Amino acid sequence: MIFIKKANILQILMLSLVLGSCKQKNESTTALEETTKTKKVELIKKGPKLSESYIASKKSSITHFYNKNWPHNSLNGGFLVAKNGHIIFEKYEGLANYKTKQEMTSSTPLHIASVSKVITATAVLKLIDQKKLSLDQKLNTILKGFPYPDVTIKTLLSHRTGMRNYAYFTEKKGIWDRHKILTNQDILTIMATKGIDLEFKTDTRFSYCNTNYAMLALVIEKVTGLPYKKAMEQIIFKPLEMNDTYVFDYEKDKETATPSYKGNFSKVNLDYLDGIYGDKNIYSTPRDLLKFDMGRNSPEFFPAKLLQKAFIGYSNEHKGKNNYGLGIRMMNWPTGQNFYFHNGWWHGNTSAYITLPEEKVTIIALSNKFNRMTYKVRNLSALFGDYPFKLEDDGKEE
Repeated sequence: MIFIKKANILQILMLSLVLGSCKQKNESTTALEETTKTKKVELIKKGPKLSESYIASKKSSITHFYNKNWPHNSLNGGFLVAKNGHIIFEKYEGLANYKTKQEMTSSTPLHIASVSKVITATAVLKLIDQKKLSLDQKLNTILKGFPYPDVTIKTLLSHRTGMRNYAYFTEKKGIWDRHKILTNQDILTIMATKGIDLEFKTDTRFSYCNTNYAMLALVIEKVTGLPYKKAMEQIIFKPLEMNDTYVFDYEKDKETATPSYKGNFSKVNLDYLDGIYGDKNIYSTPRDLLKFDMGRNSPEFFPAKLLQKAFIGYSNEHKGKNNYGLGIRMMNWPTGQNFYFHNGWWHGNTSAYITLPEEKVTIIALSNKFNRMTYKVRNLSALFGDYPFKLEDDGKEE
């Protein structure tokens, strides 16, 4: 009987400890959630309100541009222009799914193609800010078996590694069975075991290459201990409330993701390269990319000194206005004016991301029906600053 009483007392004590621990944990979780919510609001805080006359003047010019370049609902996607985080112009037209006749809306996630690189680069720079990586760190100290000893995080971000494009070397006979979905790890294994040599000596020149960002995705996974998809959610998407943004998972999302089309609305089928992420495979919306841009330019989210390094051109072997920073394309004119952007193209998807930090302007265009006109939105920059673009310019993308 005494034993039973002692056992009961012990059980009561244990239960009290467990309940107390759970309560403390719940209180901590609640506090963390509240803190996170506060931080989110601060990160995407809008700037000064725009006057009605200002909005009207800009909106008129943008409307004219839009109607001229995408007549008869031909964009088939989403488009917005914002200043200080305030949307001046926004439009969603066409069909997200031609078969089901599902209409395009502000919450329809579209494949943003190489604009994904800007977001991948931002996650890497966040890890650098957290002292989990360094810009000059060699990749072979992070990824086991990586075969090129001089490649660093910085040369990956700035496309100066000399690595070859995985889309090309996996086409060669005996390298990869294209009936199988290629993964990021497969790319690393192939480079390490199949004698894939560098195209040129590392850090001697610029060459835009998707392999660089496929490797950066593996770096993110290695450093965080999380799949790229989860890591991006924690580092970027959730803090910036990008609720309609996700990383495409081939097995889970291939039947439900917004499809892409050729210009005649014939569907573009997925292929063996659609499992690769980091360089592409983020689905998002113009509104979410606006939140991303606001967050990326917020000192509460991203140290200004580190962001400045992203906006420096690292390929200066040849004189010219075109250059590449850390995950961002740019044009640098002799006048001192700089223009920052990134375009994307994958299957039938085209995308354009333009950030004008000085003017606090964001321009986004996304389409899932192939149309090069998406890239022309850069011309709208002339409405906000001293940029040598013309609204009526019919020139091709550079």
